[in-house]
Amino acid sequence: MQGVRCRPLAGGEVVAVAAGAEGKRRGAALSIDGAEPPEKWIERLIGENPVVIFSRRGCCMCHVMKRLLATVGVHPTVIELEEAEETAAAASAAVGLPALFIGGAPVGGLEGLMGLHLSGLLVPRLQEVGAFCG
Repeated sequence: MQGVRCRPLAGGEVVAVAAGAEGKRRGAALSIDGAEPPEKWIERLIGENPVVIFSRRGCCMCHVMKRLLATVGVHPTVIELEEAEETAAAASAAVGLPALFIGGAPVGGLEGLMGLHLSGLLVPRLQEVGAFCG
């Protein structure tokens, strides 16, 4: 599962670091312009990735969401937000955390994901947005 943590650097720049499946840290292909307002980079991130989860570190509901998506063969982009970033994400997404987006559209939290899965609409929607690898 791909996870991304955003860390500020000296001078106001932000670096995104992704954890690989082996637990090693590597640079992500996520660009964050320090001058870009958080709302804008959140919107851009949602639009550039087929499946995105915004969560808090250690969130058990996010863990369940990641596991369900991994079970069907999808590895979402996971953004763990710091407290200050949560406010911007919640304002931009108009939902609480964890927040799931598929194909740029808000699904909601765990209840929304489970609703799609139980109704049989999750896999077709993931196929529609090209979320499956390979």
